[in-house]
Amino acid sequence: MGADDKIKNAAEDLGGKAKEAFGKATGDDSKVAEGKADQAKADAKKAGENVKDAFKH
Repeated sequence: MGADDKIKNAAEDLGGKAKEAFGKATGDDSKVAEGKADQAKADAKKAGENVKDAFKH
């Protein structure tokens, strides 16, 4: 996994956490759901990159 990918995935994860927190604070269930979806997407990308890295060695 390249450093660029790690940074992008971390940013997406943090953005998702921020959206989720904002949604919880304002009672906006759709923002909570969006935040959780962003976090899940970042986790999936990270897992995919880890698989690619495992096959490189």
